[in-house]
Amino acid sequence: MIQTSGVIICLGYIFGLLFTAVPWGGVWILVLGIVGAIIFRRRSTLRQFAQKPENAGSKNKTVSNTWQTTPHARIWLAAGLVGLLATVYFQWRVPQPGAKDISQFVPPGNNNNQEQLVIVRGKVTSNPRLTRSQRGQFWLETTQLDEVKNDKGSAGVPKGVTGKLYVTVPILQATGLYPSQEIAVTGILYKPKAASNPGGFDFQKFLKQEGTFAGLIGRQINVLDQERKWGWWQIRERIVRSQVRWLGVPEGPLVSAMVLGSKAVDLPYDIRDLFVQAGLAHALAASGFQTSLILSVILQLTRRTKKGTQFTLGFLALIIFLSLTGFQPAVLRAVIMGFAALVGLLLKRKVKQFGSLLLAATLLLVFNPLWIWDLGFQLSFLATLGLVVTVTPLVNSLAWLPPAIASLIAVPLAATIWTLPVQLFVFGVVPSYSLFLNVVSTPLISVISIGGIISALVGLVWTEAGSFLAGVLHYPTDWLIKLVEFFSKLPGNSVAVGSISNWQLLAIYLLIILVWLVPWWQRRWWFANVIAIALVFIPLWHSTNTLFRITVLESGTEPIVVVQDRGSVTVINSGDEGTGRFTILPFLQQQGVNQINWAIATDFQGNESNAWFELMQRLPINNFYEYSPKTDDSITTQAIQQELQKHQGIYQSLAVGQSVKAGSTVAQLINDQLPILQLQILDQNWLLVGNVKSKEVKQLVKNGSLPHPQVLWCAPESLKDLVIALQPQVAIASSANFDPKTLSELNQSQTKLFFTGRDGAIQWTPNGQFEAFIEATENKSSLL
Repeated sequence: MIQTSGVIICLGYIFGLLFTAVPWGGVWILVLGIVGAIIFRRRSTLRQFAQKPENAGSKNKTVSNTWQTTPHARIWLAAGLVGLLATVYFQWRVPQPGAKDISQFVPPGNNNNQEQLVIVRGKVTSNPRLTRSQRGQFWLETTQLDEVKNDKGSAGVPKGVTGKLYVTVPILQATGLYPSQEIAVTGILYKPKAASNPGGFDFQKFLKQEGTFAGLIGRQINVLDQERKWGWWQIRERIVRSQVRWLGVPEGPLVSAMVLGSKAVDLPYDIRDLFVQAGLAHALAASGFQTSLILSVILQLTRRTKKGTQFTLGFLALIIFLSLTGFQPAVLRAVIMGFAALVGLLLKRKVKQFGSLLLAATLLLVFNPLWIWDLGFQLSFLATLGLVVTVTPLVNSLAWLPPAIASLIAVPLAATIWTLPVQLFVFGVVPSYSLFLNVVSTPLISVISIGGIISALVGLVWTEAGSFLAGVLHYPTDWLIKLVEFFSKLPGNSVAVGSISNWQLLAIYLLIILVWLVPWWQRRWWFANVIAIALVFIPLWHSTNTLFRITVLESGTEPIVVVQDRGSVTVINSGDEGTGRFTILPFLQQQGVNQINWAIATDFQGNESNAWFELMQRLPINNFYEYSPKTDDSITTQAIQQELQKHQGIYQSLAVGQSVKAGSTVAQLINDQLPILQLQILDQNWLLVGNVKSKEVKQLVKNGSLPHPQVLWCAPESLKDLVIALQPQVAIASSANFDPKTLSELNQSQTKLFFTGRDGAIQWTPNGQFEAFIEATENKSSLL
């Protein structure tokens, strides 16, 4: 009775937190609790009534057993109330900037390209890490803010501030910093931006989850405290240095990451991306595997000692491991389950893994309810749940295989079944060879993890010996990297199916739970699989073959247009390498796009674009049209042609006046000196005008060189002149900053204005109006 009631109460709390994503979620979870109470009260009454007519004396025992195994109605009501309180508790714990938070003092001009230097004093709270832009990054707990009044560096009156900052500085400035160090950073404060494009990274949300509301682009660091205070970071640093010494890079950091977790180790991004793309991200996350390994070794070495000694040593080992990894949610979950196993050992009672997992999740979410939306926590919990409830049935169904092979297949398959829906919801991509790669790489991962833990322990006592033991892992680590690289380069290594919706996510998990709990569905698991696959691919097929949409992505100074034309995709311009990786690719993956039918490069920025390489490595391009005033045999052009040949793509030079038909889109360059591209999309005339000076605009209009479009994209410098001269129905500029007086004049015209820097991506469908992505996202959030 107590165990079942506890499960229901814990689930009520967890579902209450999940229902914060639903309007009036707390009320709904309470209603579900009331409904459950009514249903189970009636069932209990019916059972009791059905058992009374015959021999009442002999049936009293049966009635008593029934009441012991059936939760009382008040338990369901209590679960509903706990869920309601969970939604209130969640809202109360959502981070909000205080009156003296550093974010309250961000100068408005810093978001308008007017740099205001400040000096921020505070304490470093993390080891510096290398960002993708090759800058050092760390977290700073702030205490004081000074505004720099002039170029000589004199400051105004210092202000006492609070809050945490996301700080980036030149890599040399960050070298040698360590946690608890007092420093002063000179730089520019800014407020983080939300995602500007569908599928884009929401930097604002990321920082808010960390309780941070501002960032600092640092230029110079002055160290105020030279004293090196002891911290767990020193032990972690000693382990990493010991393993990197003989293994080198990237093998050394990879072994350290597999022991301590990638969040505790500055792993190179190319290795991190390689493992994530291949579906082996879990190998870089310290969690259940390392915890089980540590406990197994401790218990095996102390098997002849008393239970109390085993408990104490296991407890200390888990605490040390937790401190070294940095108190990550996934590790905390694994450690709590490890504690439960030790308690069971001490009390000589068998611990049920499902109850242990549920208790661990509830305790963590009581400590920090915001972790309910932490992707790492979600995947760790679901993967462990899969191992607890699904591995045994899978092994039984694979009984025709040798037990070792059946277990080797069942473990990654169970974890995949429970985590794949969330991965589709967040990323919209399926690693095609993930399951097979997990099976064949498990022996290597096990050897590296065990060897890494041993070398780490030895390295803490004797650095040279730890380095020697780590060096033994060179070949297994190198083989693992080459194995992942091999699978990542195979054709179709990842398939974009598009981000699934909330209702698809809920429906798939409902099917998984039915197969887990209901015998009828267990016997028809294949039928559940067919339904789940249909739930994903039928909406994708329908959307792909019926959707016509034009998206102007927010990408800075170059117009990037994506035309989705009932299954065919046209991409116009690509921006720089960062734009291709973090803007175009995430958008296409979210939309379930696996190939680009037509690509048009017009060299709007006046330099050779590198983003096409990033796109071609992930998505095949069938037809590539390029216009560049530079020679066609440039290094960039040759590289593009070679990449196209791998996928049998066609390369063609784009000449001025030449029309390119890409599905329902007809593109034409109409000027050989200025970047001007005309698009005829259905019955709409679009004009993309690059950075053209005011005199040139007037001359083009006077000569009749510019058609009158319905939709205009241009740089903000020429927006006023072009709108007045061409009078389009819609004008899109690339900046969020505009002179208020000029903007007021333009608003009086009949042209509807959009600014991608302010509104994010702009989308249009034939049956709808132009829609700004940020406004649509805010409207959706306001409903929730």
